[in-house]
Amino acid sequence: MHTFPTQAVVLAGGQGSRLRPYTDDRPKPMVEIPGTGTPIIGHQLSWLAAEGVTDAVVSCGHLAEVLQDWLESSAADLPLRVTTVVESEPLGRGGGLKHAAARLPAPDQPWYATNGDIWTRFSLREMAAFHAERDAAATLALARPRIPWGAVETDEFGHVLDFIEAPPSPYLINAGVYVFSSEFTALLPDRGDHERTTFPRLARERRLAGFPLPQGAYWRAIDTAKDLTQAAKELAAGTTLPA
Repeated sequence: MHTFPTQAVVLAGGQGSRLRPYTDDRPKPMVEIPGTGTPIIGHQLSWLAAEGVTDAVVSCGHLAEVLQDWLESSAADLPLRVTTVVESEPLGRGGGLKHAAARLPAPDQPWYATNGDIWTRFSLREMAAFHAERDAAATLALARPRIPWGAVETDEFGHVLDFIEAPPSPYLINAGVYVFSSEFTALLPDRGDHERTTFPRLARERRLAGFPLPQGAYWRAIDTAKDLTQAAKELAAGTTLPA
C-alpha cells in the first residue's frame, strides 16, 4: 500500500512579465481567474488539500508581501496549513525549491511541488502511486497542450486533405507538477536550475519518471492575458471544475 504525500511546495516567485498589466501590482499566482473571484494560488491550494495535502510551503519572490497578505487574511478559510518563505537573494529555480523544501514539516517523507502559474485538476494520488511503483527519485507530470495555430494535413503528393483547428501537440511537455522522494531535496543545487543539473543526472540514472496526465484531465499554464481569457472560456464551457 502506498503512502501518499501530505506536504507540498508551491513555487510562486515569478515576475509574470508576460501577464502585465495584471502583474504590475501583484505576483503571478495572485492573478484571478476571470469568473471565479479567486487567485490562481487559491485554486491550487484547494486542489492540493482535496488530494490529501495538509501542509504547503509557498515560495515567494516578486511582490511577496501581496501574496503573504492574502494568505494571512485568508488563513481561516484555507483548507490546509500554509508557510511562506522568501528568498533574500535569487537562488534560481533549483535553489529556490531546495530553500522552500527545508521548511517542509516531514523532511523524511515524499512531497509534491507545483509551479505557481498552473491551473489544473487531476489525481495527485495516482501520480504518487506511479512514482512509487517506479521507485523514482522524482516524477514530473507530462501534458500535451494544444498548438495555438491551425494545422494543415497533406498527403504524400502535397495535396491538402484537411484543416485541423488547434490540434494536440505531438510532444509531451513538463506540466510543472512534481512528486519527489525525500532523498531528492539533497540532490538539488543550492543555486541554479535543477532542470539543467539534477533532472538530467536522474534521467541518466533512470531515476526520473514522467507521468502523462490522464485522458480528460484539465491543465493550463497561465502565462499571458490570452491564457486568462481562454481559461475563463473553458470555465464557462464546463471544461474544468474549479475549487
